[in-house]
Amino acid sequence: MENLYIVVLAFISAVILGRIIIPNVLIISMRKRLFDVPDERKVHKRPVPRLGGVTFFPVILFSLCVFTALRLVLGIGPQEREAETLISEFLFLMGGLTLLYIIGIGDDLVGVRYRRKFLVQIISAVMFPLAGLYINSFYGLFGIYLIPEAVGIPLTMLLVVFITNAINLIDGIDGLASGLSMVALLVFGVLFVHFQMWSYAMLAFVTVGVIIPFFSYNVFGNADMGRKIFMGDTGSLTLGFILSFFVIKYSMYEPEMLLRVKSSPVLVSFSVLMVPCLDVVRVVLRRARNRRPLFMPDKTHIHHKFLEMGFSPRKAMVTIQLMSACFCAFTITAIQYMNNTLVFVIDVVAWTLLHLWFNQVIKKRRMNREK
Repeated sequence: MENLYIVVLAFISAVILGRIIIPNVLIISMRKRLFDVPDERKVHKRPVPRLGGVTFFPVILFSLCVFTALRLVLGIGPQEREAETLISEFLFLMGGLTLLYIIGIGDDLVGVRYRRKFLVQIISAVMFPLAGLYINSFYGLFGIYLIPEAVGIPLTMLLVVFITNAINLIDGIDGLASGLSMVALLVFGVLFVHFQMWSYAMLAFVTVGVIIPFFSYNVFGNADMGRKIFMGDTGSLTLGFILSFFVIKYSMYEPEMLLRVKSSPVLVSFSVLMVPCLDVVRVVLRRARNRRPLFMPDKTHIHHKFLEMGFSPRKAMVTIQLMSACFCAFTITAIQYMNNTLVFVIDVVAWTLLHLWFNQVIKKRRMNREK
């Protein structure tokens, strides 16, 4: 129980620190006029500060370090062999986060070309294989089980860059990226508590803790009163990288893993991030089919579709969150009784049919407006 109390205290400390720091970030942003200026592609109509994400990494690092040290002082920390693995993984994680934090701030302040951002993301992704973390099993998905290092390491790096960008690209309306991230982090946090992997659970709940005060300012803040803020690339890259860390860690096969996990860790990890990940795949395939630049921003993401269907930004955010929760609940339940590959195919087919339906609704609305 002592470890659980420490996790709760770490979570509370992250909430408090975030609540203290974000108003000060708002004041600095207003004074220095560090705004996200509206344009034809963006939903907001007034300039809004975009440095909310600078809060995430420092608060996460402080809470994680302090309460991990407290666990060691109290003698309830990990054992020596576990501690060596844990320290290696977390140091490489923090190294990658530092690089993304720097490039994110640069992008939010003056802008950074996507090639440079991709290069930094690739370098950050290398941190996981260096820490011994990589996808080494599909647990029977598509009939594949163990994966050799020569395949698993490049696949892991690709997956880290993919997830990091998926969270970055889904950040198009208030509360969407932070809300989807919170749900995914809560799922991972509960799973790690269940398996008594307390340090990983602490990281998950600390990250949720720092998102909560940001979410309140982002969703419920009033831009006219200077109480609204966006997370910017700094925040979305931080959240995406941490989520990719959890995906790789939870999905990695260990000899005792199948004794503890009765379902497919790969599909569980996929289910909690299915909406942002499949949305990126759909958008990129659409751009490739239309021979448009793959990295050129447009208005074809899922939140843009909901806005075109007549949803308000807040209703769109809540509906997409509920849709994500339904996919997650179905996948986690179905893999207990069905073949992993079949569950994955059902998810993708259901996602595709939903978007075809969305397209029909949008087409009818456009025709009605033209009449």
